[in-house]
Amino acid sequence: MNTLYRWLIIAALFIAALVSYSYGITEGVFLFVIAGFVFELTFWFSIFGKKKTQKRT
Repeated sequence: MNTLYRWLIIAALFIAALVSYSYGITEGVFLFVIAGFVFELTFWFSIFGKKKTQKRT
């Protein structure tokens, strides 16, 4: 995957988590807080996820 697209997706996940948290807390909708938590977990796993290993021939 292109590096630019990867960072755009990571930024979108971070923004989605912030928006979900803020909407869920201000409106009292717990479903959006859970969605924010899922977006945040996906964000962190995409940044510190498993690194690809290169095969040596």
